[in-house]
Amino acid sequence: MSEVPEELRFTNTHEWAGLKDGEVIMGLTDYAQEEMGEIVMAELPQTGTQVKKGDVLGTIEAVKTAEDFYSPVDGAVARINEELESAPNLVNEEPYGKGWLVALTPTSENPLEHLMTAAQYRQLLGE
Repeated sequence: MSEVPEELRFTNTHEWAGLKDGEVIMGLTDYAQEEMGEIVMAELPQTGTQVKKGDVLGTIEAVKTAEDFYSPVDGAVARINEELESAPNLVNEEPYGKGWLVALTPTSENPLEHLMTAAQYRQLLGE
């Protein structure tokens, strides 16, 4: 059973998002990283890039597959997790911690309200 933290929100494409200090921090869910296997590379967007909810932000490559990941909100890329350049396996080890992918500056006041709650995400996973 995958870890699904209650304080976060989720997308149906298996990204998580949380609000911290006015930024939306996002990454891949525990379920997504388990399904992908050993992650070997993360292609992250440039800071300042403007995105809409659902836009491709970058690509995560595992030993056997590569998957795009998507912006959970409208906004701009504020920061990227530069540690992933030398340690992409952090996404496997700590998907909700040191393995975060991107921090976004949202354009709406309640950027996470349209995303799934932990309970809704667990339902999507069939747990």
